[in-house]
Amino acid sequence: MPSHAAHWCPVSSHPIPTRVVLLCGPSGSGKSLLAARSGLPVLRLDDFYKEGDDPTLPQVEGSADIDWDHPGSWDTEAAVAAITDLCRTGRTDVPVYDISLSARTGSDTVDVGRTPVFIAEGIFAAEIVERCRAEGVLADALCLSRGPVKTFRRRFLRDLKEGRKSVAFLLRRGWRLMRAERAIVARQTALGAHACDRDEAMGRLADAAAGRRVRAAAPVVTP
Repeated sequence: MPSHAAHWCPVSSHPIPTRVVLLCGPSGSGKSLLAARSGLPVLRLDDFYKEGDDPTLPQVEGSADIDWDHPGSWDTEAAVAAITDLCRTGRTDVPVYDISLSARTGSDTVDVGRTPVFIAEGIFAAEIVERCRAEGVLADALCLSRGPVKTFRRRFLRDLKEGRKSVAFLLRRGWRLMRAERAIVARQTALGAHACDRDEAMGRLADAAAGRRVRAAAPVVTP
């Protein structure tokens, strides 16, 4: 059983200059908005999706759709390498990914400077909790949980506005994810992320940035 965030050491006890808070949760749970409001530097883990012509992309069972919610659709090694570079040097080059095209459209440099903590957010962040902990760069790992119906509505409206995929695809995906949300949160917490709402997440981010030991808290119960 992986060690949970509430049992990790204070940020200030480790010689690595910067650490990462991994922020996961179901698609549409508000990760990007929370990360932006935190005021901390942010690494977008969605930019590490594989491209649409990659032969290793998984498919939704019984469908011709690519399963973009499966960890196999994501470049784990590149994401971990970028995080460790940021923690040790403060800079790294990352791809720029267009979800509507399922393709990388360029590259960019992320520079977190001398900040003690930055956020790496994305639906697959929990998949690398143990890797980041083993590298000695993990400050905390959080899983946002809003409830299946709220998340479905927010995800669909966001994806429709941004033109991420066809309406038919978004509805199929949204229905599938709504039914699976509790299992998604359970998996991410089993991988070491702490399930919480927005307010608790902001408090834990403040603690991590200040080098304080994160507080233990009761799990979120979704309706």
